[in-house]
Amino acid sequence: MRVVDAHCDLLMKMVENRRLGFDHDGRDADVSLKRLKQAEMAAQIYAIFLPDRNRLTFDQVLEQVRLFMEHIASHPDVMFIRTKEELERSLKERKLGALLSLEGVDGLEGNLTYLHTLFYLGVRLMGITWNEANWAADGVGESRKAGFSVKGKQFVKECGKLGVILDISHLAEPGFWELLELSDKPFIASHSNSYTLCPHLRNLTDEQIKAIVKRGGRIGITFVPPFLSKEKNAAISDVLKHLERICSLGGAGHVGFGSDFDGIDTKVQGLEHTGCYNALTEELLKHYRAAEVEGFMHGNWLQFLKANLPVDSFIKL
Repeated sequence: MRVVDAHCDLLMKMVENRRLGFDHDGRDADVSLKRLKQAEMAAQIYAIFLPDRNRLTFDQVLEQVRLFMEHIASHPDVMFIRTKEELERSLKERKLGALLSLEGVDGLEGNLTYLHTLFYLGVRLMGITWNEANWAADGVGESRKAGFSVKGKQFVKECGKLGVILDISHLAEPGFWELLELSDKPFIASHSNSYTLCPHLRNLTDEQIKAIVKRGGRIGITFVPPFLSKEKNAAISDVLKHLERICSLGGAGHVGFGSDFDGIDTKVQGLEHTGCYNALTEELLKHYRAAEVEGFMHGNWLQFLKANLPVDSFIKL
């Protein structure tokens, strides 16, 4: 069964280890060409991210775009997806679809021209913050827990004009509710779980989940053990608990997965890398109908992307 994964940090690993390529043997990264093929990956979203937010500049963002183009998008088995038409061609030709996202807009340095530049380079999704505050808004780790700045509100408006999909994973809750007023567009939480089941600051409350569903957005259940369970270890059964919780809140057609592979040090038992997605599919089929599992694994994300990616004519210069 084909898979869509809304979040991985392979590009960060490539920055940290310049010898790491797309064809690596699996010792230094979770995501690779071989493992994506094992997972029958329909589309993988690759995040541009560096852990030290104070150092992320626009030049560093461009460097990760370059690494993506050189190592991933240029591969003959991969199709770089920027439009609805490219997504449909990728699916028809059974390519490994690849999309670019920006995790935290720190590197835009408050310059909306940089936003336009990244859009024309093919970045289609943007996480507003990481855990700390930046020029646009507060992240979940910021003690003041405020919403958007004036410039951040301008950023949201400009993303709406361009068609950039906003990602609220890491955004402080006041900013979440403010975004619902600032924009009428659907948005996503690419890698977040249920706060009710696991009260981690990175997870979503029931009210947030319902709001994303009502707006027509998507939630990617993530495989970060501390976001899944209060226990030290996590298993695939914990992933299913969060899935069921979101479904119980009306989210059956709005939920998928966003692994955070290559951004995590500890792993869910049985989901140690991208190639393990088949194990998750097999477990889901024990509890849900095949049509429902198809929705969780790829259908919900693909439907959203087809509806929200720009069309070819929109991006022609």
